[in-house]
Amino acid sequence: MGEKDRARYGRIAGWVGIICNTLLCVGKFIAGIISGSVSITADAANNLSDASSSVVSLIGFRLSGKRADEEHPYGHARYEYISGFVVAILVIVIGVELLRSSIERMITPQPVEFSMVSVAVLCASIAVKLGMMIFNARMGRKIESQTLIATAADSRNDCITTAAVLAAALTSHFANVELDGIMGTLVAAFILYSGAGLVKDTLSPLLGEAPSPEMVESIRKKILSYPGVLGAHDLIVHDYGHGRKFATVHVEMAAETDVIKNHEVIDDIERDFLHEGLNMLVHFDPVETDNSDVCEIRRELERIAGVIDSRLSIHDLRLVGCGDERRAYFDVVVPKELGMNKKELCGEITRFLQQKYPGISCDITIDYSFAAIPPEK
Repeated sequence: MGEKDRARYGRIAGWVGIICNTLLCVGKFIAGIISGSVSITADAANNLSDASSSVVSLIGFRLSGKRADEEHPYGHARYEYISGFVVAILVIVIGVELLRSSIERMITPQPVEFSMVSVAVLCASIAVKLGMMIFNARMGRKIESQTLIATAADSRNDCITTAAVLAAALTSHFANVELDGIMGTLVAAFILYSGAGLVKDTLSPLLGEAPSPEMVESIRKKILSYPGVLGAHDLIVHDYGHGRKFATVHVEMAAETDVIKNHEVIDDIERDFLHEGLNMLVHFDPVETDNSDVCEIRRELERIAGVIDSRLSIHDLRLVGCGDERRAYFDVVVPKELGMNKKELCGEITRFLQQKYPGISCDITIDYSFAAIPPEK
């Protein structure tokens, strides 16, 4: 799907959200005034925040569709993340205000007038929000928009919230138990919880979150499927918004094979990933495969790494010298929570290796990869 079509679908979803949530807000606000229910008024304010969210999302889709320029060579797609973050802040601000008014109602309870108009409005709201949930979920999957998928989840939450408010109104009327302030507080707490989740979801890609394990595994399998590729490591993915993902990776290939052929394979990898929407830059790491000493030491290092921690991986091995005066240069990719510092790890690897090769010394580079591709099992 082209960016223009994606932006058009996003605008349609935004206008649907604005119109539906505004109508629901007005209806619930009137019902809240008639009945004097703070929980219904709180639910109206929740719809107002949803309408504001749709406005911000609409602006975000429009801005994110701007073409790349000299100051922003990777485009403006991150505006979609920024708009989501603004929405999350609006949700939290409204939640705080609703929590304050609901607590006041709990401290000083006031009678709530039961009204069939309120019941009808709440039932209509549940039906409309259910339809919006289905609409936004389908639209979000169609254009691969996390903003619309989050909006669908928010609509689902609104169905639950409104159903709870309706249950409180019916219980208060028929059981003569005053639940308005309590339900208003629960609704406000739910809004705050949702807002906090939205902040996390929208702020994470702006800060530069790591790719998902599923994405890393998919990239690994695809790279290893090319002829001559022995391994891949040091994957880094940069997300500049939908359709604007960039990645770098190191690919190991035999040093003895023809350089031109290896370069052709690397070109194929980059071209194929670009067709899938990922702008990939591949760095070629030559690996000696016809040197028996290098192969033997590599196998021993891989065994040692497995003994210390199965998550460790070895790459870029280079052997200098001969006989008893040899020095091994290599990198070790380590997880974040290894349980030992760099000095301890290097010392442990060297100690294990010297048990089999007494004269060898090690020059180890500890590599904390942003998205470590797991070693071949």
